[in-house]
Amino acid sequence: MSVTIDITGLPPERVFVVPSPLAELGMSLHALSEPGHHPELQGWAAAVSSRLDSCLADRLCEADFLWRTTFSDVFAPFAGIPGGRELPGATLAEELDQLDKLTDEQFVNAALEFTCQLRYDVRDAGPLDDPELRRRSLELAAARGTAQERFTRRLLDDPPVVRAWFRQLMLDCDEAFFAHTWARVQPQLAADARHKTELLRRKGLGEALASLSGAVSLDERAALVTVDKLLVGHTATRDGNLVLVPTSLGRPHLMVLHRHGWQPSITYPAGGSRPQAPSVEQLTRRLEALAHPVRIRLCRHLARGPHTTGELADAHGMSAPVISRHLAVLKKAGLITDCRRGRYVRHQLDLAAVARLGSDFIEGVLR
Repeated sequence: MSVTIDITGLPPERVFVVPSPLAELGMSLHALSEPGHHPELQGWAAAVSSRLDSCLADRLCEADFLWRTTFSDVFAPFAGIPGGRELPGATLAEELDQLDKLTDEQFVNAALEFTCQLRYDVRDAGPLDDPELRRRSLELAAARGTAQERFTRRLLDDPPVVRAWFRQLMLDCDEAFFAHTWARVQPQLAADARHKTELLRRKGLGEALASLSGAVSLDERAALVTVDKLLVGHTATRDGNLVLVPTSLGRPHLMVLHRHGWQPSITYPAGGSRPQAPSVEQLTRRLEALAHPVRIRLCRHLARGPHTTGELADAHGMSAPVISRHLAVLKKAGLITDCRRGRYVRHQLDLAAVARLGSDFIEGVLR
């Protein structure tokens, strides 16, 4: 599974690395509502939450579905402006002005995408135009609670009022805590953007994309950017830009905007390279390898020390060929290592790989 971006005909000068204050504000709201996704930010989240005015906290609860479970495209309005050539604004005010340029249909569809399961990477009618889709949207919102149903009904009944409400909410968040946070993280994001831009200039798009994350790759012959994620999607740059947006607060999330008709962009964690979680294929292979009871028992033996195939066959009352097949599955999954001692090959559990499996799984599903 993956999200792909067709970049056929995209010249290097239409690839931009640009920080986004509004995107980072969205990330900060997500980290506040889901601190478990961001253990490194729990201290920051606790400090901000303790200082939040109760009225502002209540207003944030009204629309937290825009950032809690995932990341709404209302935080990337530059991508929806016709022409596909806009870039994130330098200030929050500039990006909120960009948000005002979106049509009501664009805003509503982006806001209700995750609530109401709207189509994402194909053109389709929205709940403002389709009465049946409006009914279904309200029904799905109601299943998520009265607050979400109430907000969805308000949005469908009077989009301009809710848009103004959302804009003011973002400005109030800026005054309450985000201006200070942005002043702290903006220099790091600007430095990362300069580094990636220089890498793009000197070594090309493939190297620049690889520096974002091990989950991002470029097939130059096919003119295809692939982001390894637990979902399937496709978009194209067409005559627009490809925008790379660094985030300081978003790790481990790696997000691809591939909404139909919007400019594609990738939001990636800034701050230097770190060990990457395995690909979706590798993660699946490891979980499948450990799903068999015989292989679980083999891991128990191999965790205690190296063993030969013959020793394992004797211990488990199985033939050597059967044990060999199970060992081959574990080895292909990257869970065991082996070394030769004379005529014998001894196998051992890779404890570091197994210890990372839980965090790798979490990062893989949150990516």
